[in-house]
Amino acid sequence: MTTETRGSESIAIGETLFIGLEMGSTTWKVAFATTRGMRPRVRTITAGALEQLRAEIADAKARFRLGAEAPVRSCYEAGRDGFWVHRALQAEGLHNVVVDPASIAVDRRARRTKTDRLDAIALVTQLMNAAAGDRRGWHELHVPSVQAEADRQLQREWDAVRADYTRLRNRIQGLLATQGVRVPLTGHFLAQLQLARLWDGTALAADLVGRLERDWIQLQHVDARLAQLKTLRQARVAPEQTDRVAMQTRQLAALKGIGVNSALTLTTELFAWRAFANSREVGAIVGLTPSPYRSDQRVVEQGISRAGNRRVRALSIELAWSWVRWQPTSALTRWFHEQFGRHGRSRRIGIVAVARKLVIAAWRYLETGTPPAGAVLKG
Repeated sequence: MTTETRGSESIAIGETLFIGLEMGSTTWKVAFATTRGMRPRVRTITAGALEQLRAEIADAKARFRLGAEAPVRSCYEAGRDGFWVHRALQAEGLHNVVVDPASIAVDRRARRTKTDRLDAIALVTQLMNAAAGDRRGWHELHVPSVQAEADRQLQREWDAVRADYTRLRNRIQGLLATQGVRVPLTGHFLAQLQLARLWDGTALAADLVGRLERDWIQLQHVDARLAQLKTLRQARVAPEQTDRVAMQTRQLAALKGIGVNSALTLTTELFAWRAFANSREVGAIVGLTPSPYRSDQRVVEQGISRAGNRRVRALSIELAWSWVRWQPTSALTRWFHEQFGRHGRSRRIGIVAVARKLVIAAWRYLETGTPPAGAVLKG
């Protein structure tokens, strides 16, 4: 038996049961091990069957001659099941971690063997390596609280419904375009649809008109849902709301160039539930850090890493253009114009740097209360 120490945590290798969970939609593969180099014990259970998992853990402890109170460490890849499994395992007394699937090192051969069994074994092996201090090829995620996940739902629903609204409008306009007909999408759409005529003066086909009418009715429902969500969002960040999300949203929205919609996304997805030690962590979680490739004589800039939260990354680019437009006197905008000019392709590259600097500046603004240099507040 060996003991590895990481920080203030002491891990007894050989007296701890390690578990790797490969979770599918119908079954889970569970790999058990106690020491590196041993052949893991792999079992299959029904997906979500925690009772079966408890029984398998007890059987594994008996097989490996561990005491009933022996510590258990487990891991699984973040995916479809979200974080409820993590919370359930933590409630059972297991020390669980959720892993970023993209961070796990794999064989780079073109046709590598991949099965759920091998994935479970790889997970438990990486977990033992991490427990021993070797954390290469392994990135653990910060699991949000139940309330932090709930705070995201309103803004994520807004984004999803707005995408549905755009999709329906485009489909209606596309169907009309195939017939060479233009009908404005206004409150009189249904009446004008009946009067629309093709190039030869004939009416639109009845089946096409029926489809357009049904799509229009669906579009009205989506539009009404957007109005409802807008009201809920305004109430969520109203002055009487004193929770962290509402206060940070109002603080960010006070800056010219940042609206309530963008501010609420930044707070619920990033700032309200995460603590950052420095600006490098902020840039990394948004995925706006560089990823150079340097090998022998070959030096290539591969662009940004695109790791982390994709919603915040996409929003940060939009906010960067908005900031350049509405904050022309800020230090960040002046730096952008000095470095990349006012015209040309280089501006589209430089705006990524502005996005990274802007997210970091927003974090510092929330932490210290000092607006970015040269920034103007609304009103």
